[in-house]
Amino acid sequence: MYALQMQTACQGDGTGEPDDPSSLHQEPVRPATQDCSSFDIVRATQYGALERVTQLVEAGADVNQPDSENVTLLHWAAINNRKDIVKYLIAKGAVVDAIGGDLASTPLHWATRQGHLSAVVILMRAGADPTLRDCEGFSCIHLAAQFGYTAIVAYLVAKGVNPNMPDRSAMTPLMWSAYKVNSLSFYSLDPTRLLLTLGASHSLTDNLYGNTALHWAIIAKNNTAISILVQHGASLDLPNFRNETPMTLLGPHISATWLEHKIRDEIKEKQGRTRTWCRDKKIRWYCMVTTPLIAFYVIGMVLQSGWDYLLKLGAFITLYVAVYLMNHFVFDERLFHVLPVSIYFATKMWIYITWIFWLGIHAAWYLWLLFVGGSVPLWICFLQSWRGDPGIITATHEDKLNTIIELAESGGFEPQWFCSSCLVRRPIRSKHCATCDRCVARFDHHCPWINNCIGAHNHKYFLGFLTSVLGLCIIILFASVQYWQFECWSNLTNGHSADNYLVAAATCDAWVMWVAANTSLHFFWVGTLLACQCYQIMVLGMTTNERVNAGRYKHFKQGNPFHRGALQNAADFCNFSFCGVKAKPSSDWLHSFDLKQSIEKLPLLTQKDNFQYV
Repeated sequence: MYALQMQTACQGDGTGEPDDPSSLHQEPVRPATQDCSSFDIVRATQYGALERVTQLVEAGADVNQPDSENVTLLHWAAINNRKDIVKYLIAKGAVVDAIGGDLASTPLHWATRQGHLSAVVILMRAGADPTLRDCEGFSCIHLAAQFGYTAIVAYLVAKGVNPNMPDRSAMTPLMWSAYKVNSLSFYSLDPTRLLLTLGASHSLTDNLYGNTALHWAIIAKNNTAISILVQHGASLDLPNFRNETPMTLLGPHISATWLEHKIRDEIKEKQGRTRTWCRDKKIRWYCMVTTPLIAFYVIGMVLQSGWDYLLKLGAFITLYVAVYLMNHFVFDERLFHVLPVSIYFATKMWIYITWIFWLGIHAAWYLWLLFVGGSVPLWICFLQSWRGDPGIITATHEDKLNTIIELAESGGFEPQWFCSSCLVRRPIRSKHCATCDRCVARFDHHCPWINNCIGAHNHKYFLGFLTSVLGLCIIILFASVQYWQFECWSNLTNGHSADNYLVAAATCDAWVMWVAANTSLHFFWVGTLLACQCYQIMVLGMTTNERVNAGRYKHFKQGNPFHRGALQNAADFCNFSFCGVKAKPSSDWLHSFDLKQSIEKLPLLTQKDNFQYV
């Protein structure tokens, strides 16, 4: 019934007879170009010969006359994404909801089945009914979900289609997406998350098996859908008609490589493979927060003790085993984002305690002044970086739907400019953070040490935080030297090597040496990070994300549109003038959607336009 051809206006006959229009990935046939003047109206419509179609219609051809296969011209125009012909036929009175073909479906069904968003938009604006079902009981949203056409699913829901619409067997679009669209398949965008974001229910069941969307995802071994559904609260204990719960279906696959660790942990908790107190999330959280604090102290005290070296080695091995066991039985992988922040707090707390009880006793007055004065901007910048808004792009549910409709009707979705997870239009330089699951304006990177993104609103505070930490490290190292001069080196005579001074310091007070060693490590990596940040801001005029992923962004193909010279870059970032360089007005990166340079935008599914069905 359908033959797959390469798209070229007015081309000759093709060979090959796929059984249905879903045979999209078969090797196309390249026919020879030929004159269209002899085409009948059906063939002219199939091949996109608008002039020939216009000629025949003006000569009296009926735009609603079905062919021998009971298919109308609008069906053929829709399945081949002949947008101009679709508009022309509708203008000439074509019935947008005409039923035709073996599946008794509408032109909207045909366009949806092939993922032609532009044709779907034209038909919907002409009044096509997306709730009509074909002979298999599928409406357009079911077909879009089955084939993974996320953009069409979004558009249909935004136009008022119920995301929980059941088909003949009460299968919802979410169930079809979880069952049919695997993350390893051809489709790059998974409509499962989008449907949940738009209000689809994960607790509904079908009529044949009583399965939920999570049941279907497990049956299909769709790891992505399983993870998304569990994250959105889908029940692991809801039985189907065979009394099978998602938990029992997952049981045999608990060690499967396709199953994510977070789901394995969830199964182990439900199956009671860990002790009750270990399954308490609060207890796990407190354990992960306090472990770095205790480990830092224990290491320092072991070094400070007068034990034999073998005893110290045994103590370190014991500590390692204890942390390993906690990581295996107590720590929760879903809370690992807490650890870096905990390590930071533990290090800073012991540094402050060491200053009060050790270093501050012999520190000079100006070090005290620098230490206290430098701690104020340190904690202000840290709190603003840690708990502040990095520039999160938010929108109401109504705004999200309006954005979807606007983008769909203006030419399609470009992944660089539309986030299918947050359902918002992406401003220039923004990015969706997979860790935080949100879009951030002028995204630089996600920093695990503050457990937050660095973006348009907190980037300055982050630089201030790095500068303050670097200054604090210098103060601690200077104070440590003064402490050793008074406590450890006073009895040393001149002429000793640097190694002798270090050994004397470590032997005299191992705790201070331990703190100083940690401070030196912080000084190295914080200084390196600060240097990289300053280099990117001033010399490159780029964010960390842009520097790493410049090849993915079209606006970097012809150079960097944001670079204006080192001094100007610094002035723009800091938003003040210096050295005669004036800063430009502060950019509102949350609402900047266009570049001065012309950026070519390609619709999401343009590869579909290269094929036609006849």
